[in-house]
Amino acid sequence: MEHPILFLDLIFGKFGLHIPPHVTYSVLVILLLVCLGKMASKKISLVPTGAQNVFELIIGGLEDFMVEITGEEGRAFFPYIATVFIYIAVCNLMGLLPGFLSPTANINTTLSLALCTFVYTHYLGVKYHGVKYIKHFLGPIPALAPLFFPIEVIGHFARVLSLTLRLFGNIMGEDLVMAILLFLAGAFLAPLPMMFLGVFTSVVQAFVFTLLSMMYFAGSMEHAH
Repeated sequence: MEHPILFLDLIFGKFGLHIPPHVTYSVLVILLLVCLGKMASKKISLVPTGAQNVFELIIGGLEDFMVEITGEEGRAFFPYIATVFIYIAVCNLMGLLPGFLSPTANINTTLSLALCTFVYTHYLGVKYHGVKYIKHFLGPIPALAPLFFPIEVIGHFARVLSLTLRLFGNIMGEDLVMAILLFLAGAFLAPLPMMFLGVFTSVVQAFVFTLLSMMYFAGSMEHAH
């Protein structure tokens, strides 16, 4: 779902460039986060202030929550979890601004994020278990391996589909409702209640994606039973 007027489309259109909006706004989010990260780390102090305080609050809270679920070994993949959470949250929230687009309202963006989680899940499995990681796919006893192996393979690929469609569907639906309300009753401020709800659901969807990723990573690091 695209807004009637997208600022970056207008700017690039003047130069004859036609880049898919989800790509341009994804790059905008990345540049924004890099700049904010630079600002937060420019003057690091023991008593955090400004951008450092905001980032420490988000990252510290997310790290504490993750360690409660995965244990201390979960710190191995925390940089990925923190990066994905902040990126998805900002992408989701960006679509609430007139003239902007949520990159996560495009299935290509959510699929790429899901594939990153899929690849990293099995990278951690191989890193921690080596060749023995295959036991995760063979079931509890060798006799059941021919049955469990295809089921496990399908289940792991289904995770990609689940992560992709859940995030895409929720953000796409949110943007669609916002656009309809803005078109029908924008002059009467009808979209405002939906915008407040949109802020909540945007953060929740980012949290759900990263929570599922945590669980997949933790499962790949555990010993097969």
